[in-house]
Amino acid sequence: MMGIATRLRGPLIGLRRPVLTMLALAVLWEGVARGFDVPASFFPPLSVVLADAWSVFPYLMRSVGRTFVETTLGFVTGSLFGIFCGVVFAYSRGLERALFPLFVVSQTIPVIAFGALIIIWFGNTILAKVIIAFYLTFFPVTVNTHRGLLACDPQKVSLMKSFGASEWIIFTRLRFPSALPVIAVALRLGISLSLIGAIVGEWFGDTVGLGVMLIQAMYTEAVPRLWALILACGLLGSALYAVVAFFERRFIWWRQD
Repeated sequence: MMGIATRLRGPLIGLRRPVLTMLALAVLWEGVARGFDVPASFFPPLSVVLADAWSVFPYLMRSVGRTFVETTLGFVTGSLFGIFCGVVFAYSRGLERALFPLFVVSQTIPVIAFGALIIIWFGNTILAKVIIAFYLTFFPVTVNTHRGLLACDPQKVSLMKSFGASEWIIFTRLRFPSALPVIAVALRLGISLSLIGAIVGEWFGDTVGLGVMLIQAMYTEAVPRLWALILACGLLGSALYAVVAFFERRFIWWRQD
């Protein structure tokens, strides 16, 4: 029991400051809204926002769950595809010159236009939302994977080759591990972009999801509901980011200079 308590003490201490910061912001929010008598239609007190969220809590939780699934699937598939493309571009200069400009052009397409096209092709399905999340995720992962692999120390590569190491061994034991800290940066960015993609995809129509609730609240001008959904999106995004950051600290403990 003492060993478990010791292992948990570090993470709990690390959470203390963010929790205290959020509590301070909550008190400030409530105090400003009530102390300055700000109209609820503009900036409602936090207590009003939380009461509104509680009134639709079951639907809100279903929406959070749906958006979470879309975000996670888009993030995982986009990250795997981005890592694969980054590796291919690092080892094939010809494919990099032929395809990478197309990747860049794809990112100049507004996500609303791309999302509309995906919805037309695949309908208002979970697959369409996953594809939109995938679209926003894969590019930064591709760029950072490519950059990380090319930044590998050439002297270390030459040393391994002098000992007869194959290119596969060099990749698995040197190039890819040295690139992982750079890739992890893109993964932390990608999880946030994936959430944005999932929410935008839900704007085109669905029955459940944070994006659906946002559109409904906007059309009905339900300001407390909008603030409640902003909080829900922020908490979900922070939780997903924290999970990715945890795995980064747990499995990518080395860092590049």
